[in-house]
Amino acid sequence: MTTPSNEPLAEGQGSKKLHFVIVGGSLGGLATGLALKSLGHDTTILERNPVPLLQDQGAGIVAGGDTLAFFKRYNRCDQKFAVGSKRRQYLDKDGSIVHIEETPQNMTSWDLTYNLMRANYDGIENPYCKVPEPDPAHGKATHLHDRQVTDFKEEGDGIRVFWKSGKGEEGSTYGNILIGADGPSSTVRKILEPGVERKYTGYCALRGTMPESEASEAAREAFGERFTFFHSPGIQILAYLIPGKDGTVEPGQRLINFVYYTNFPEGSAELEEIMTDKNGRRRQITMPPGMTDEAAWEKQRQLARERLPPQFAEIVCGTKRPFVQAVTDVISPQHEYMGGRVVLIGDALAGFRPHTVASTSQATFDAMIYADYIAGKISKEEWKKNTIGFARYIQKRGVDMGERSQYQNLSLQEYVDDRNVASVPRELEIYPEWATAF
Repeated sequence: MTTPSNEPLAEGQGSKKLHFVIVGGSLGGLATGLALKSLGHDTTILERNPVPLLQDQGAGIVAGGDTLAFFKRYNRCDQKFAVGSKRRQYLDKDGSIVHIEETPQNMTSWDLTYNLMRANYDGIENPYCKVPEPDPAHGKATHLHDRQVTDFKEEGDGIRVFWKSGKGEEGSTYGNILIGADGPSSTVRKILEPGVERKYTGYCALRGTMPESEASEAAREAFGERFTFFHSPGIQILAYLIPGKDGTVEPGQRLINFVYYTNFPEGSAELEEIMTDKNGRRRQITMPPGMTDEAAWEKQRQLARERLPPQFAEIVCGTKRPFVQAVTDVISPQHEYMGGRVVLIGDALAGFRPHTVASTSQATFDAMIYADYIAGKISKEEWKKNTIGFARYIQKRGVDMGERSQYQNLSLQEYVDDRNVASVPRELEIYPEWATAF
């Protein structure tokens, strides 16, 4: 059992050493752990997954400004983090380019991001990078897997977090502050806000990757260092390059990553089919890579050939490990509870629709600004307004983008405008009063 310490921190790092219990060991939890550890505080991550390392999620990530800033601040591994994209472009049904925006962006992968964070957080060896030497100024970092949180209660000057394991073991971890970073289906949020529900929006994101070396010349031309889109009624698909095996960014060894939004009405036979895995189990939110029913995916291949430009149809049909994510909405009315002893960050606070390409940015921004608040660099009001403002404003933007993309028949320019607005750097956003009120 880990207990809080009254040991003082180095000058400029706050008044005393704290112990943070972080629920959730994916990107949001690791980002928060890294940021707080670097201030000299002790952190314990409780991850419900039964294995020590989360498996490759097969997903690409648009690395926005906050994600890049986070890695510049905290990453001590000598590993290139992203693949550059030189422009956004839009195709018509025949595969011809019909619009170009000369806008550089950076793309990475979930697995590279996760493994870099683990190497920096708790020194886990992996093929993605060399683990950096320990920094004596950092706090203690503990990562515990197979810990499903069941409850938490205030105790003395801190909070006790109760958990159970898959083997039936029960225990607790005590700390000064609890951070809920356990995703859109957050257990911490459910305990605090039982009336807040995660709701299906009527469409799914079909996802997958294909090695660029296996793609045709036309597909490599369409997606090579380009962020490429296609829209038609009820459909949006986008693709871009991400790092390949073990995080390589070498040309010819990267992956083409696609996200293909298509409508599956709630209660429909089509939704049941695509969300029932090859073993007959109905998945509620995510169909993991490698578990998709072959007959169900073959139907999607045929639909892709009918509906999509040939370059997009090729990568949808060519992926060997497709996966499916039901698109959902969820947002908590606030992010601070019990006088600051419990804090929600990232997807646990607000689950953005993926059109925003902002979920990882939210996780890294929330981690950085919370660390700045804990370090005394910004006021509590500034931390709260920026965190909750970002959550509310971008969550609403995602809802609006999704509804327009999937349920309205817009002009190409309207789709382009939506994407351009979503690409505005966070620091240039102006939040309306409703977004920052608390």
